[in-house]
Amino acid sequence: MVCALGASVCFGTATVLQAMATRTADSDGGDSEGSAFAVTLFLRAVRQWRYLAGLALDGLGFLLQIAALRSVPIYAVGAALASSLAVTAVVSARLLRVRLSGAEWGAVGVVCAGMALLGIASGTEGDRGGPAGLGFAMLGTALAVLGLALLGGRLPERGRALALGLGAGFGFGVVEVSVRLIDSLAPSDLVADPATYALLVGGGAAFLALTSALQRGSVTTATAGMVIGETIGPALVGVVWLGDRTREGMAWVAALGFVVAVAGALALARFGEAPADPERQRPS
Repeated sequence: MVCALGASVCFGTATVLQAMATRTADSDGGDSEGSAFAVTLFLRAVRQWRYLAGLALDGLGFLLQIAALRSVPIYAVGAALASSLAVTAVVSARLLRVRLSGAEWGAVGVVCAGMALLGIASGTEGDRGGPAGLGFAMLGTALAVLGLALLGGRLPERGRALALGLGAGFGFGVVEVSVRLIDSLAPSDLVADPATYALLVGGGAAFLALTSALQRGSVTTATAGMVIGETIGPALVGVVWLGDRTREGMAWVAALGFVVAVAGALALARFGEAPADPERQRPS
């Protein structure tokens, strides 16, 4: 559980650091437009220590996520990753001087309370490998998310951000489940395991779908969809097929903690993309 919370802190802090670097790079920008501007902006941002520190935190967070998924149930890890929005909100208030409303501070407290309940009630990871075709099902889901991401621009404008956000969430959920399905790290076993390809395709497709969602619609809507997609589905897979359980007699505490943590994260969905201009932020 410490690893899961550590991953949350890494991801949440990385978002703010990268936003700060991008904002600085944007202020130094030229007259480029469209994709040329995006490439130029990235090249400027990646030269800054904040952006590189953010990338390093993302890498560390991913390693902690893997460690957590090999030790505690998926439902606990998923809720912890969703709680990175609370970390982003708090760090934004400190470093970007974003003004949080009283309700948003309350949501941060709700996330913390939910995670505390999960920490108390969570058992160890399940010991079942799941149905024989689960790895192929994850790969199929990953490919579907990739197709959704590639066709994102053709989706109807109404509901596009939510659809892409949900797709991104499903992609990240595929990564969570696939980590649990991989039993051996031997190269020959990895090459033959469909979960390996599901992990790689799912992660890449999720980032692509999320990027498209944030570019083409409401950050709040896209992030809310992502939180729902990456928590509920993987949690059900873990409980139904992989044997994830709670401590004896504490199933209701874990369920309450999961719902509370996810609800608090949804209330902080506008922090799915750290604000680039803190002066324009106002309490919700």
